[in-house]
Amino acid sequence: MKKCAFLGLGVMGFPMAGHLVGAGYDVSVWNRNRQKVTDWAKAHTGNAASSIKEAVNDADIVFTCVGDDPDVYAVVGEALPAMRSGSILVDHTTASAECARQCFDDAKALGIGFIDAPISGGEVGAQTGKLTVMCGGEPAIFERAAPVIKSFAKAVKLMGPSGSGQLTKMVNQICIAGILQGLAEGVHFAQKAGLDMVDVVDAIGKGAAQSWQMDNRAVTMSKDEYDFGFAVDWMRKDLGIAIRTADEIGADLTLAKLVNDYYGEVQAMGGNRWDTSSLLKRLDS
Repeated sequence: MKKCAFLGLGVMGFPMAGHLVGAGYDVSVWNRNRQKVTDWAKAHTGNAASSIKEAVNDADIVFTCVGDDPDVYAVVGEALPAMRSGSILVDHTTASAECARQCFDDAKALGIGFIDAPISGGEVGAQTGKLTVMCGGEPAIFERAAPVIKSFAKAVKLMGPSGSGQLTKMVNQICIAGILQGLAEGVHFAQKAGLDMVDVVDAIGKGAAQSWQMDNRAVTMSKDEYDFGFAVDWMRKDLGIAIRTADEIGADLTLAKLVNDYYGEVQAMGGNRWDTSSLLKRLDS
């Protein structure tokens, strides 16, 4: 597993591909927006491929990190025929489990391994190489891919067969949505009560209310700062996938659906690119 290709140099993919170079892999990159490829090549040693085919044709492992199901189908659909038998494709996009299973079947028919591997940790996690990666696929393929994935991850775990990584990411986003709504209401209450948010976090942040979101976002929310990478548009996309899946499997996502609607209100306020802690804005409006 010496040669890697990385397709998709967005907020997450750009630094992830860089960590592969730092780990000693021979990396080729591709992105629809050619400027991203140029910028990446200026910052890192690697091959700036002019096409998906050029990027993947001699790669041992190919990574994709794009937008949504249609993007995955388009990029993976172009990559697989150009990949060699015995290689592996790892998709880090947050997409549907159905999309993951279809890609798995398409890859397997060509003798190529496929792992759905959505990520958590946000832009900071990608930049620091400390992402959490939840995977779905065959154990033997996962064991080959995991050491390479660890170039930009602090935790990599196989959750089950194809699609299981995407299903686990849905759980992740469902939990985050609920936590952020609770935190937004808590900050809102504290402000109305005249409390200092730094003092509040210091007091309750070491007890049962503690969370990553509280530690990292409560004070910034109180300062009306919402520029921390993971945008409302992306969260609505992720929650939409989870809600559709819940309807299919008969799961009750009452709170997630409500928070998804709240994010719609934030979008209507012009907050499409605000980060997900901006739920407080609708309470203060």
